Amino acid sequence: MFAPLRVVFQRVVSKGDLTVVDASGVSHQYGDGSGKPLVVRLGDRKLELDLIRHPQLALGEAYMDGRFIVEKGTIYDFLELVLKEKGSTALPLWAQVFEGLRFVVRRFQQFNPAFRARRNVAHHYDIDGAIYDLFLDSDRQYSCAYFEHPDASLEEAQRAKKRHLASKLALGPGQRVLDIGSGWGGLGLYLAKIADVEVKGITLSREQLEVSRRRAMREGLAKAVRFELEDYRDVEGPFDRIVSVGMFEHVGVNHYGTFFRQVRDLLTDDGVALIHSIGRFTPPCATNAFIAKYIFPGGYVPALSEVLPAIQRSGLFVTDVEILRLHYAETLRHWRERFRAAWHEAVEARDERFCRMWEFYLSCAEVGFRHDGLMVFQLQLTKRIDTLPITRDYMWREEERLRDAEAGRLGPQRLAGE
Repeated sequence: MFAPLRVVFQRVVSKGDLTVVDASGVSHQYGDGSGKPLVVRLGDRKLELDLIRHPQLALGEAYMDGRFIVEKGTIYDFLELVLKEKGSTALPLWAQVFEGLRFVVRRFQQFNPAFRARRNVAHHYDIDGAIYDLFLDSDRQYSCAYFEHPDASLEEAQRAKKRHLASKLALGPGQRVLDIGSGWGGLGLYLAKIADVEVKGITLSREQLEVSRRRAMREGLAKAVRFELEDYRDVEGPFDRIVSVGMFEHVGVNHYGTFFRQVRDLLTDDGVALIHSIGRFTPPCATNAFIAKYIFPGGYVPALSEVLPAIQRSGLFVTDVEILRLHYAETLRHWRERFRAAWHEAVEARDERFCRMWEFYLSCAEVGFRHDGLMVFQLQLTKRIDTLPITRDYMWREEERLRDAEAGRLGPQRLAGE
């Protein structure tokens, strides 16, 4: 094995039982022998060099191409083992320098004018929608669920997420709600049914738009919920409430000022906005190289230290902050397990390489939330300091009211594509 790679494994694997079979067929043992055995094989000598030069990208690409083979265990097991104890701080100096250079150019990579934002969204979302039905819940909620108790099913946790969001919006009948990044329409339809509001959902995905409109027609809500193919920068208001779930990660750090100024301008004077986004506990850094190239081009997971100054400059008040720590890790566990269980259907829909790419993405993301500083934040914003009650009790009361209302208004859920 290439000597510097041996040094890396020795530094990042202090516990566990890892066997690495190098390109020459020689086995190398790492860890203290505890836990379940894990065996991986490096397919060629070039991979050994690539793992030193740019480990994030090289590992994911090698797994996709079948050059990094997990012979005992899963790719999730391997990623958890190497990140659980040491994380990226254990990387040798040359790897840290490479990541530092990626941080320097991140603003260029996150430059997302409207035309580029549409292209980035199409890369991930305008694929065969059947893929998403293999691992998402029946409402196709593609964002962090809210697990009110450890035994909650994915469906229960995703409905609880929608209820939790709605409670923070302090909705009233007849209000106009803007859903920025409306996905396959589930949240907008929920709000219209449960809170008697008028919803406009915007997306840049033609696939999502088609499904959302079809769902609204089928459920008799086409007048109450309107979905449009529209960039947030082009929307005209005003709106009483604005909600954005899982979209802010696609805005790009260059555009935070524009985003929050637009939220301010679209809100009525007594309006409320709620931004739900993946964030990081760590200081600002670059997007994971594999995720940036293959999964979410132009995407970025911000630190709150990057977001709050832009909000302050916009003139909005941050009236509530909630950090969801392990909820997304549990969501991703459900998705990963469902995707692996549906592997054969996924291969038929795409191919083996796509499936290995998707498995690596889901595994990498879950490990990130468990061991590498990722979290989800929910920011409640207003234009006036006295818009909402000064205690959070109204949220709990509203959640209970919505729970009761769901029993009478929401029938059994069906697949979004049906």
